[in-house]
Amino acid sequence: MEGRPGAGRGAGSDLSHGGIETAPLPPELLRRCLAAPSTLAHLATQKFCDGLPLYRLEDVCARDGVRLDRGTMSRWVEDLGATFGATVVAAMRADALARAFCIATDATGFAVQPGARDGPRRPCRKGHYFVQIADRDHILFEFSAKHTTKVVRALFKGFEGYVQADAASVYDALFRPTGDEDDDGKQRREVACWSHARRKYWEAAFAKEPVAREALLRIGKLFELDAKLRGKRRPPSKIAKLRRAHMRPPVDDFLAFAEREYERVRERRGSLRSALGYSVRQTGALRAFLDDGRLRMDNNLSEGQLRKVVRIRDAALFAGSDGHAEAAGHILSLIASARLHELDPERYLRDLIRVLPHWPRERFLELAPLHWRTTRARLEPPQLDAELGPLRLPDPAQ
Repeated sequence: MEGRPGAGRGAGSDLSHGGIETAPLPPELLRRCLAAPSTLAHLATQKFCDGLPLYRLEDVCARDGVRLDRGTMSRWVEDLGATFGATVVAAMRADALARAFCIATDATGFAVQPGARDGPRRPCRKGHYFVQIADRDHILFEFSAKHTTKVVRALFKGFEGYVQADAASVYDALFRPTGDEDDDGKQRREVACWSHARRKYWEAAFAKEPVAREALLRIGKLFELDAKLRGKRRPPSKIAKLRRAHMRPPVDDFLAFAEREYERVRERRGSLRSALGYSVRQTGALRAFLDDGRLRMDNNLSEGQLRKVVRIRDAALFAGSDGHAEAAGHILSLIASARLHELDPERYLRDLIRVLPHWPRERFLELAPLHWRTTRARLEPPQLDAELGPLRLPDPAQ
């Protein structure tokens, strides 16, 4: 066999000793992984898009005559998520914090299996997934072991603009400068959620409170009016002008009504005081949507995205570790963003796994769902469709 000096058996090998020359390995996303990009994308989509846990995927593969251990799939999924998080998702997050006009956020709990350091026979720990919807550009899921002000500050570090959230106390530090070392000095404006406010009045209405029923009627009319003003594909500037003319008076009337009624019941414990107190404390944030036609009255988009986490939670019950949970959040980010931009999630993940090993680090944002249609059109279809092999990179997007 032909070879070159120094190849094969050692530095002293030469042709007389039968040296071996090997071809370089093609670039691949996961080292020592025999699964093709299409296989990895299919497994990730089945788990995170359709909610199938890995033990069920193991059974599905067995019925098709393929022996694929769930432990192997688990390692693949974690490695995929970690790689996506350090590359494309990191670029998406930096772009969102630098350019977004408004970021809508919410959080939900997720159980994590205890590890060896947690001691024997310990119950699952509770972590949290935060979702961040940056305009109509990116949807990001971030797992955190804790639900604290420090975590929220880290998620929004460097962002300046509107933040839409519920009235949870962990978000307060985003809008009130503290001057400590965690304060980034950025100015953020709080946008409250009228659906959260309405939900509290529903709870009071079940307690047969007439004031709560009147509040529900008033809020319902506000939603109807806003839907009417936002119709006919009006530009944001026109929506803002119409809101100031037609919605500001009823909004002011409702908040004045809430303040009057709160003064009457503030010494009485119950669901009505809680509902009215929420409106009174959130007066400025509840008015914020009147500032700009791009802002929404509610934060329902965030709650809708968190259902993806709930689907996985119901099927898998818990994450194997914090690392698995973080990796899952990165894959969820890409799937949710792909759907946002009307991309087929499995096809997008397959193409991403194919091109990512070849892509330069400074251009990862081109691979985000926001830009993928443009990027894909500049690639050579035969090379992209191949599972392995060379890939000619296009010039950077202008």
